[in-house]
Amino acid sequence: SPTGYINMVITMGIYIGVVLALPVVLYQVWLFIAPGLYKHERRAVSTFIFSSLFLFLAGLSFGYYVMLPYILNFLIGFQGPFKPLISINEYFDFILIVLLGLGLIFEMPVLIFFLALFNIVTPAFLWKNLRYAILIIAVVAAIITPTPDAMTMLVFMAPMVGLYFVGIGVAALVVRKKKKAAIAHEEAP
Repeated sequence: SPTGYINMVITMGIYIGVVLALPVVLYQVWLFIAPGLYKHERRAVSTFIFSSLFLFLAGLSFGYYVMLPYILNFLIGFQGPFKPLISINEYFDFILIVLLGLGLIFEMPVLIFFLALFNIVTPAFLWKNLRYAILIIAVVAAIITPTPDAMTMLVFMAPMVGLYFVGIGVAALVVRKKKKAAIAHEEAP
């Protein structure tokens, strides 16, 4: 399109600006919040930030090195009588959606951690409802999969099911720590 290049330049500038500014903004937020926290709260917040960042980067890496080559090969190989001509804007938007989607999906253990922390879910509940979780994961994978084939959907599902099991382990750690704290509180004079 006539405005394709300028749209791509503006969009890239915005995304690069957000990525470059985000660490500085988060550091300033941390400098504002940290003085009001106790030492154990600072440690908990920093653990949360590093685990969230690690999981998000793991999702981006999985998307970039595993999912994108597979999806792009499928989509380019599905030509029919036409030769696909992909615009840079469509390509960039497609990559951004896949990478951000997988980065957010990889945050599932953090979500389960908070749900367990606030007694919304327990490991027993998560384990008992495993089949429903797999059904929901299959529906989510079918919705976010950019191609209509089942293999791509299974490739999206596999890490989500694995992350669900990691979330069950995280919930078990939270429940165990809460029980220890309750026992210590009862034994204290």
